[in-house]
Amino acid sequence: MTTRQILAMIADALIVSTICACNSIGPPTVERDRIDYGSAIADSWKQQTLLNIVKLRYGDFPVFLEIAQVIAGYQVESTVGAGFNAANSAGSTLGPFAYGGSALAQGKYTDRPTLIYAPLTGNDFLKKLMTPIPPSAVLFMLQSGYAADMVLPIAVNSINGVSNESRRAMGHPADPGFARMVQLLRELQLAEAVQVRIERPKADSESTILVFPRSENPDAAAKSAEIRRILHLKPGLRELSVYYGGYSGKEDEISMITRSMLQIMLELSAIVQLPASDMASGKAAPGMVEGQSTETQARASLTILSGEAAPRDAFVAVRYGGRWFWIANTDIRSKYTFGTVMLMFSISDTGVRGNAPVVTVPAN
Repeated sequence: MTTRQILAMIADALIVSTICACNSIGPPTVERDRIDYGSAIADSWKQQTLLNIVKLRYGDFPVFLEIAQVIAGYQVESTVGAGFNAANSAGSTLGPFAYGGSALAQGKYTDRPTLIYAPLTGNDFLKKLMTPIPPSAVLFMLQSGYAADMVLPIAVNSINGVSNESRRAMGHPADPGFARMVQLLRELQLAEAVQVRIERPKADSESTILVFPRSENPDAAAKSAEIRRILHLKPGLRELSVYYGGYSGKEDEISMITRSMLQIMLELSAIVQLPASDMASGKAAPGMVEGQSTETQARASLTILSGEAAPRDAFVAVRYGGRWFWIANTDIRSKYTFGTVMLMFSISDTGVRGNAPVVTVPAN
């Protein structure tokens, strides 16, 4: 085989390998990027939520920066060349014949992701953070299996005039019947003795119905009857329409005042465990402090700890004002509660978003 043939084969091999690499760069990145970007966005979302809860306790303003778009851009550039020359060594005179050749291959790989951030302001802020969560969304969380004793204390202010507690400054304790009602609903959930149904009597409207199905279980029937007594409902009524608003006094409907995400965050900020010195100095609003009785702390479904040093094992941790705040990775109840709050952020997104940023991606 001549030298020219060898050089040609090398050049062909370089070209083929480069083309193959270009053709396969896209698909293999999907499995890796989808998981990596998803995990990074989820972690940053948790940190942002916890940080804003802590900021509210310190009188600071919550700021949300949402990731509107993620564009993972990859680029491969390659240069392949080959050359061959032949001549006699003496130029114009006859002499020994000489030949030579060269082959060149260069490649460049670029990973240039583009992240588009959109601050939550104006109408978006009003709709997402200050609009109460629809009662239907709260009830469908129960229908999906979320525990009533976790969802209702977080998301509801009152049901038919029976008030939930508020831990904020100038707050108030819960009505005696609220905790009992929540407990009964949880037990009916476990017994599959409560249901939620959506009806659409008109094309553009829908109504939520809470149903206590007929049951041969006398215990479930007794619990359903007790709930109706607590909520001042007509005895024996099995289907109840659910509306947002204050108690109407009607015996055949449920009036529910739900909380907005801003209210939920303010309630959760009141149970952040802070040093008493931060409140004594006026840095933070009154609320739960380090050293409170375990009985008081046990009533909180979410425990947010604080300290000077970064935690070693945290579900989520943020730094604010020179101090660390975190949820312990071993506190499963707090993790479930925080996950429920994150879900509420999604179902509370009832507003119409502004125009998304226009992104131009060059085609190379």
